[in-house]
Amino acid sequence: MAYIAPIHKATSVRHALKLRFLDPDEDCLIVAKANQLHIYRDTEKGLISEHVKTIYGKITILQKLRPASSSTDHLFIGTDRSTQFTIYWDQSQRRLCTGQIFSDTASVSGRESQSGEKCLVDPTGQLMALELVEGVVTVIPFVQPPKKGSKREIPNVGKLGIPAPARIAELFIRSAAFLHGSKTPRLALLYEDGHRNVHLRAKEIVYENGSDAEAPVADLSDTKCSIPNLPDRGANYVIPVREPVCGLLIVGESSITYVDDRNNQTKVDTLDEPTIFVAWAALDDLSFILADDYGKLFLLELDVDGQIFISSKVTTLGEISRATVLVPLGNGRVFVGSHQGDSQLIQIESHRRSIQILQTIPNIAPILDFTVMDMGDRTGEGQTNEYSSGQARIVTGSGAFQNGSLRSVRSGVGLEDQGILAEMDGIRELFSVRSSAAIERVDTLVVSFVNETRIFSFTPDGEVEEVEAFKSYVLSENTLVAANTPLDRMIQVTSTSVRLIDSEGGTVISEWHPEGDSRITNASSNDEQVLVVVGGVSLVVLDIRSELNVIAKRIFDNDNQIACVTIPQTSSAICFVGFWQSGAVDIVKLDNLETVHREAITDMDNVSVPRNLLLTQIFDEQPPTLFVAMADGTVVSFTFDVKQSRLSGKKSIVLGTQQANFCAVPRGNGLFNVFATCEHPSLIYGSEGRIVYSAVTADEAICVCPFDSDAYPSSVAIATPDDLRIALVDEERRTHVKDLQLQETVRRVAYSAKLRAFILGTIRRTIDNGVEVVKSHVKLVDEVNFELLATFELNSEELVESVIRAELDDGNGELVERFVVGTGYLDDEQDESIRGRVMIFDVLEDRTLRVLTELSVRGACRCLGIMDGKIVAALIKTVVIYSLNFDSARPDLVKRTSYRTSTAPIDIAVTGNTIAVADLMKSVSIVEYSAGHAGAPDKLTEVARHFQVTWATAVAHVAEDTFLESDAEGNLMVLHQNRHGVTEDDRRRLEVTSEMRLGEMVNRIRRISVPVSSDAVVIPRAFLATVDGSIHLFALVSPKHQDLLMRLQTAISQSVSSLGQIPFSQYRAFRNSVRATEEPFRFVDGELIEGFLSCTEEVQREIVGRLGGSVDVEGVRGVVEGLRRLH
Repeated sequence: MAYIAPIHKATSVRHALKLRFLDPDEDCLIVAKANQLHIYRDTEKGLISEHVKTIYGKITILQKLRPASSSTDHLFIGTDRSTQFTIYWDQSQRRLCTGQIFSDTASVSGRESQSGEKCLVDPTGQLMALELVEGVVTVIPFVQPPKKGSKREIPNVGKLGIPAPARIAELFIRSAAFLHGSKTPRLALLYEDGHRNVHLRAKEIVYENGSDAEAPVADLSDTKCSIPNLPDRGANYVIPVREPVCGLLIVGESSITYVDDRNNQTKVDTLDEPTIFVAWAALDDLSFILADDYGKLFLLELDVDGQIFISSKVTTLGEISRATVLVPLGNGRVFVGSHQGDSQLIQIESHRRSIQILQTIPNIAPILDFTVMDMGDRTGEGQTNEYSSGQARIVTGSGAFQNGSLRSVRSGVGLEDQGILAEMDGIRELFSVRSSAAIERVDTLVVSFVNETRIFSFTPDGEVEEVEAFKSYVLSENTLVAANTPLDRMIQVTSTSVRLIDSEGGTVISEWHPEGDSRITNASSNDEQVLVVVGGVSLVVLDIRSELNVIAKRIFDNDNQIACVTIPQTSSAICFVGFWQSGAVDIVKLDNLETVHREAITDMDNVSVPRNLLLTQIFDEQPPTLFVAMADGTVVSFTFDVKQSRLSGKKSIVLGTQQANFCAVPRGNGLFNVFATCEHPSLIYGSEGRIVYSAVTADEAICVCPFDSDAYPSSVAIATPDDLRIALVDEERRTHVKDLQLQETVRRVAYSAKLRAFILGTIRRTIDNGVEVVKSHVKLVDEVNFELLATFELNSEELVESVIRAELDDGNGELVERFVVGTGYLDDEQDESIRGRVMIFDVLEDRTLRVLTELSVRGACRCLGIMDGKIVAALIKTVVIYSLNFDSARPDLVKRTSYRTSTAPIDIAVTGNTIAVADLMKSVSIVEYSAGHAGAPDKLTEVARHFQVTWATAVAHVAEDTFLESDAEGNLMVLHQNRHGVTEDDRRRLEVTSEMRLGEMVNRIRRISVPVSSDAVVIPRAFLATVDGSIHLFALVSPKHQDLLMRLQTAISQSVSSLGQIPFSQYRAFRNSVRATEEPFRFVDGELIEGFLSCTEEVQREIVGRLGGSVDVEGVRGVVEGLRRLH
């Protein structure tokens, strides 16, 4: 059984609009990203996200409505599941609510519109027109108010009435728009015929209400406005012109044509340079903005004389991302929504005819290829952290052409460097203090080394200076504690003394030394007491208020040596002590150091010892949490009962192989996050009543301390093995994206950890004298800073098709890291025997590329794989295996055997001697390679096949004899080969063991291997990347948890309703052009399951009640929380 959860949600923007949705007096921007609805407020600081809501279906339509009874706009939404509905914002409950629901009957049997679904509102306010399938326009009227003088009351004025489909002869509609200046709705259609000729035709729409027994009828009749065979066959858009001029504009590739719909007259204005327009929006009645396919923004202005159109003028404003939608927000601000690049908020400066980019909203769509750079674990060390897939660094080839880029995607808590103070190593501890009680924020950083302490002083404007002396601090020793205390005092604890210092005069008020030659090995303090450990066996409590008088002292025997201590930061009567030998943590009274309670941390399976302790307030209005860092990298947490002085709710998680050091970082309102430094730094924070452990994007951090200064508010100081820096830390986990803008399509990407570099296959598009020129390159990029190291240019009309890394024989029996590249030719006039190349690249010592060998092939090399040192190449119709021959000075590629596919191979997955081939139309076939013996040739034999029509896009081997396949219609299938079937047909037929509809087309699947514990709920097996920019984690559910997850999924779907009242089973049900199911089959939706944590306690109890008595709410929370940690 399969499990899937999003790591990075879709970022592609295809639909957006401005409306007054949340407030009657304030505009907001609503953006559709696949199945996510994002609501933004437009502020002086830019667009700020207010709400995000998941829709059960990919959003294909957005349109605004305003019912007469509503003070705010309603939103009309259409989905790819042939369901349309309206939603509105309930201001009293502050939530989104469903209004009306429609299911268009015309879309059941019709063919989907090739140019995309369209939804237009008549400017007269009488009706709405939808084109969902070819040849049918669905008309939905607005309920009209009663006529003047009528006494009949009509409810639901302004709401949508009953839909009525109307057939039209025009099939491929490029663009449509309602015309202005008429009391009867008129719809202009720009359409294409079977000979690719473009025509314009306007139709008048009449809607007649039906009786109780009859359905309503809509009719679209032709008007006199009709222009056949437009000269500009690249015409893509019709733009309605408002009153008083009226008419419409036809936007073509080389001209702008004005059409006067009253007399059918036209006026053509030729563009200075031809281009392909892809989006438009109206700024006012006589000016529009246009965006083209090459990332340019234009201003289209109309010159009119009263009601008479004179001419149009197009001016270039600047460069933007390739737009899919333009939304003017007012005052010259425009939202640029993009599918192929980052979305942007821009400012149009009309007086200068230019633009300024105000804000960039990252978008990694479309993901054409990706590679997993690392899994966040320590390969080969035998242990992995418990959420390593969540720390995985995934590098994607994103965008297209001028918006093409290489993106590093990592889920975790972000660190934004504010500055590097100095390069230094050997730092052990960091502390921040105020140099005077008169200032509110810290201004001094105390840096402790093995045998010295250094002081850095900061000015309010950020200037930093290292000082030679500071407030009578001992700088010739390491510092264990440095802090401000009440009464304008400071405390410093070193290995030989405890000093209480006057912060104003800098004099020592009191000083305490351990007896004899003993040394202080550990210490902790708050505003009232200092707790020190002397010689590892003595525990001493000093009173800060009485100038370091000894409150209590206790000497432990050698069998109870102290490993770590902590004292609560707020006034408290207890402290916590961890021990080496017993591995226990004691709760000890501060007044007499008597043990109140002992908690055994270690057990038979874990003999590690506690090495660091921290008690802090993670949750509001809940008991504090004690964190215990064990020497083996495990972190154990407890809930601490302050009144009873007891620990409960023990939970543990593995963060690494080394002990973690804790630092409490304030997050406001008396709450704290915990920064845990180890080989994989993590931030521990509270969310939805649960403790969340999230990776920090810093690769290395030795120690951390809060540094809330005037120049760096809400920051932290971080020591790494090489330097000391100031940074801002996110309060919780987010997805972080680092990019290398290449202005080329990154079609393929591969990574070599040994060479510490990526190799990219790119495509560059340029315009030369009005002619589009395409060039392809192979590029070597450094892994650390994404620096371009080398470039190899392919031949003219040759495009890169595939790229992989491989360990290949160097001719002497040694394996050498190399890159293999497959190409294909565009030019039809090329020699029929040469349609592509297979090339092997060496990376030389100076990090440049050299072609080791190449082979011309008779088909484009779509994908590549490695099988026991041999190269597997999927050509246009065959899968071929090549080996390296070293008989000559230059190695040659020699064909060993081949396999003919059904249509064309799209992807391959090689495991051992087995090749899974994803076919363009015929799903997946399994081929086995056998080497020839005694002079017999090698063979590729088909051993199994999925006997269904499926337009495959990717395939991966995810378990023994189990394969994951994606198709072009957004479905996922898990296929299993039954090698032990009873009949030959059973053994040859791939069985579908799981299937569901993802809703986004998957471009690439990469198999992963993540070690998990024996009681893991799911086993991660692959990452998936989609055309809409989302990345998903695919996993297999362990057998003992399958029943629980399936029942939990059903229970949640029954208890939690979606907008539009779309059933979950319908949303995730498999559907393609051949067959459709009613629900997903043996597939668990992780996004739905993880939504359990967002439900109220009442709903959670209702959900668990549907499961029966086998589990309780706390148990389900634990399971779901573990699943969330995976990503």
